[in-house]
Amino acid sequence: MGIDWSDHWSFWKEGYPAIMITDTALFRYQYYHSHQDVPDRIDYERMARVVVGISQIIRELSTVK
Repeated sequence: MGIDWSDHWSFWKEGYPAIMITDTALFRYQYYHSHQDVPDRIDYERMARVVVGISQIIRELSTVK
């Protein structure tokens, strides 16, 4: 459920490899894509840790042959 809700799906359909990274906000964050979904609600420290982790994964994936 929801696998085709993101932009990566259109790449898959055309044969390009793509990944979807999600925090499942749609299912657990009551403000998702509403007028109350504002920058003040973001946990920037946690988001920074996620970005560092994802960048490491991307580096590792880029070396896979």
